[in-house]
Amino acid sequence: MKFIVKKTKSLTGTAEIPGSKSHTIRAIVIASLAQGQSKIFKPLESEDTMAAVNACKCLGAEINTEKKYWTIKGFSGTPLIPSSGYLDLKNSGTSFNLICGVVSLGHFEVILDGDNSLRSRPVEPLLTALRNIGAQAVSINGNGKPPVKIKGRIKGGETTVDGINSQFLSSLLISSPLADNNTEITAVNLHEKPYVKMTLRWLDEQKIHYEKNEDLSHFIVWGNQSYRPFKKRIPGDWSSATFPLVAAAITKSEILIKGLDLNDDQGDKKVIDYLRNAGAVINNSPEGIRIKGDMLKGLEIDLNETPDALPALSVMGCMAEGITVLKNVQQARIKETDRISVMSEELTKMGADIKEMEDGLIIRKSNLKGTTVNGHKDHRVVMALTLAGLIAEGTTIITTAESVSVTFPGFLEMMKNLGANIEVVKE
Repeated sequence: MKFIVKKTKSLTGTAEIPGSKSHTIRAIVIASLAQGQSKIFKPLESEDTMAAVNACKCLGAEINTEKKYWTIKGFSGTPLIPSSGYLDLKNSGTSFNLICGVVSLGHFEVILDGDNSLRSRPVEPLLTALRNIGAQAVSINGNGKPPVKIKGRIKGGETTVDGINSQFLSSLLISSPLADNNTEITAVNLHEKPYVKMTLRWLDEQKIHYEKNEDLSHFIVWGNQSYRPFKKRIPGDWSSATFPLVAAAITKSEILIKGLDLNDDQGDKKVIDYLRNAGAVINNSPEGIRIKGDMLKGLEIDLNETPDALPALSVMGCMAEGITVLKNVQQARIKETDRISVMSEELTKMGADIKEMEDGLIIRKSNLKGTTVNGHKDHRVVMALTLAGLIAEGTTIITTAESVSVTFPGFLEMMKNLGANIEVVKE
């Protein structure tokens, strides 16, 4: 599928943000580990979250996604062996990493796999950490990447995990309370701390007992605990909200964003600060967040805690006066794609003055021109290139546009409702 995007003078109206992917997947996993039935309101229904749903069903959870809210009856901390001995997590890195922790609680061997994109992502730090506390966990191809084979059961003890991907630590934090003994976790090189804080908020709501130090580098998690059923409304996804927010900023438009919680732990709410500092006018009201674009100026932004914002902000940099530097976000190279390299490559095709650094991008104000660009089957790259098409002269054609369904199935409809000039061509 392709998006055909033409320059759009301005946007107007209201954007309703879907539920958070990160929260939804944590809700699915914790509800599946609990004893009893949980209800999840306003969940995100996307390819990534359904990958988690299907995996947890295979492990014994009873899940109904047919109503306005989802119900999940858990398997009380002891997953069942999948009938096929195999779990396909599709493109979902979050689901893959958290489910690795879940299956390590079982008494069986299982293979976890995914699509070609998922197979390119390093997971050896998580496998090593699981082995240290009693699991058998190996990369089948010996390259530290999926597919992986895991056999439980974790017993607890001491382990160290590389935090280049915060999901590795979150996986250990979610699974280790169900181990037989206490688990001491040391996290080194920890990135994306807001996502760890999100996991800890879930543990706090579950009254899980643990100790931590201030910089989140050391944890002691009590073993032999249990999860309980819950009712929870999933807050809006700040990572998804980044796209309409940036769209308004770069087109000098005024729109209203609904469904977001400023008190939530999601790191990407910092995008509000980034855009304010760049010159956008943003106000909070009972209705939602109102943003009005204006003249933008280049900034130096540390994106370590907000790596998902890099694709959209690289487009903003093309409209900002002066120089925009996006730095300290080397983990963006190990997402669905190497997003640093991919955004540099595709925006260059459109005429951007952009330079790669090892840990980010340097962007100068540029006059973009429409052309054919490759979405690389990466949902955030496709959405970011769509924003670029709104400000580029002429017509921009974006390939692999179907990938937006991974996290934001309603993206196209939302943008068109705001007035974006976008058409779809199905191949």
